[in-house]
Parts: sequence; structure tokens; C-alpha cells
Amino acid sequence: MSLANDLRDGPLDELDLRILDELNLNARIPNAQLALRLGIAPSTAHQRVKSLMDRGIITGFLTSVDQSKLGHEIQALIGVTLRPGFRQASIEEFAQTVRRMPEVLQVFFVGGGDDFVIHIAARDSSAVRRFVITLSGQASVASTRTSLIFDYHRNGVAASFE
Repeated sequence: MSLANDLRDGPLDELDLRILDELNLNARIPNAQLALRLGIAPSTAHQRVKSLMDRGIITGFLTSVDQSKLGHEIQALIGVTLRPGFRQASIEEFAQTVRRMPEVLQVFFVGGGDDFVIHIAARDSSAVRRFVITLSGQASVASTRTSLIFDYHRNGVAASFE
């Protein structure tokens, strides 16, 4: 078995985890700088990153946008509970509708008290209120709970489960 096959099929090793840590800090790090930080050859860094991508461990590279620079001064998490009679038929339809709303940054389909948690960015509290009223107006929505976000830290971005 070749080294390429070992990398493609094997479990993550310590070097893979270190590469992921570095890319989590800066996904745009040049390969030569990544190799230098890890103490490995640039060809090894390139091969390992490519393997992580081929294996579906790295699923993409995202841009982090400062929402306040776009005029979105407030962010909120909105918990949504669907009506019991509507749940089976409306879960997918609700998720698709919400994903298309311009304020929405993330949509989580969750277990527990809520069915969905929606992360939004809006111009101000009035815009958050309008968004919640729009959500609440959908026939499938039983209730909403809004939590304003004052600050947050992100260690990484998880890929979609789909």
C-alpha cells in the first residue's frame, strides 16, 4: 500500500490535527508558511492538505464577514418551535424558506425544546422584530424565542450534515 493510500484511508494522525488547527486559525495561510509552522516540507504540507480535502475532512474554505461593516449592528439567535400537527410536512419547507431570508447567517435543526435555532444579523432591533414577526406569521410556527448576541467566539466552522 502506498503512502497516498495510507493518507486517504487511514485515521487522522497528529500532523493532520495540527494542520487543521493551523487552517482553522488562517485558511489562507500559504503552503510554504504552513510547512514552516509545522516543521515539515512544503510538499508534505501540500500532500496532507490535499488528502484532507480528498477525504472530505476539509469541505471548503469560508470568508468571515464583519456584519457591522455591512450595517448589521445586531445579531440574534431565534429558537423556533413548529406546531405539532405541521411538523412532519413542514420541517423541510420551513428550513428552505428560512435559508433564503437575507438576514439569516445560519440555520440549525435541533433536538430539545426548539426545532430550529436561526442565527441572524440585522440593522437594528426593529429589523429583528420584523424578522421575528415574519417567522411567527408562518402557519407552521407555534412559538419563537429571541436571544440577542452580545459577543461570541468561534473556534471553527462545521460542515453541513447534509
